[in-house]
Amino acid sequence: MKLYRISSAAFACILLLSACQQGNEPENSDEEETPPIPVETSTPVRGDVVAVYSGTAPIEAFAEADVIAKVKGEIREVLVEEGAQVTEGQVLARLDGDRLRLELNESRARLQKMQRDFERNKDLREKGLLSEGDFEKLRFDLEALQASYNLASLELDYTQIRAPINGVISERYIKMGNAIKIGDPLFRVTGLDPLVAYLHIPEREYGQIFAGQPVAIDIDALGGQSIIAAVTRASPVVDPATGTFKITIEIRDNERRIKPGMFGRISIVYDRHENVLQVPRSAIVEELGSESVFVVEDDKAIRRAVTTGYGESGMIEIVDGLEETDNVIIVGQIGLKPDATVTVINADADGDN
Repeated sequence: MKLYRISSAAFACILLLSACQQGNEPENSDEEETPPIPVETSTPVRGDVVAVYSGTAPIEAFAEADVIAKVKGEIREVLVEEGAQVTEGQVLARLDGDRLRLELNESRARLQKMQRDFERNKDLREKGLLSEGDFEKLRFDLEALQASYNLASLELDYTQIRAPINGVISERYIKMGNAIKIGDPLFRVTGLDPLVAYLHIPEREYGQIFAGQPVAIDIDALGGQSIIAAVTRASPVVDPATGTFKITIEIRDNERRIKPGMFGRISIVYDRHENVLQVPRSAIVEELGSESVFVVEDDKAIRRAVTTGYGESGMIEIVDGLEETDNVIIVGQIGLKPDATVTVINADADGDN
């Protein structure tokens, strides 16, 4: 029990001595000066900025048609191959047509006989030797034979397989000697002028996109070269299932570099603001739905609330909150506290900071 009292007294003396020593230390020993935070700044610049809607879509042919057989027969000639440029009405292949040729000759002979009979009976009617009813029956028979002849002539012409549209032969389904039936596919013709892209745009953009607006299309297969086109049509209705409306973009390519099926990244410019104040997008600090930037004043980081507008190519429009002479922090602002001491490390490079 006596040993315990001595230890307690010794411990109390140690605590008292420690408190005295701490009381003798300078008051600012635990308030070490915080070094300035290094930042980079830039002044706002002026320039034009555009509002762009971006999307992706495949390039398609505006016109494409399968050529089908309208009569049966055997392929006697194939006159074009895949990749050939063709015009509407051009003969692509020929069928034998022997049977149809004979039927046409037979129909022509019947028609010619009936025409002679009709002319002879016409004279009889004028002389009153033929009743009006018998003459009308002859007229109907003549018209029926004329229609039969026209049909036989048309079917014989169908042995000449013709292109229905201008374009290129994208598929050939037949070979020499094939026996084909009515309805068999023979060729596919793809029109390349114009090409089109169909883009489905959210309904919130409906008032921004309309016919005539310029369009830039980037196609990877062309090495990133942009193709300039235009919005041709905008659908007047919104699809309730998807909440989108469709626009049509027509593409003219006289050099035939673009092929249907290529994939395009589409940018539609729908508004432009000229000579506006801009800063790098990275300078914007977003917090709780508000936007701000830090500017340097007397080596202090001052937070400024800003109103932004359109953004393009890493820059963003400042509608309100900045002046052209403000030094805006563009590097080092993340986590920066208002009124923190800063040092601008790119001051010499900028020359005006």
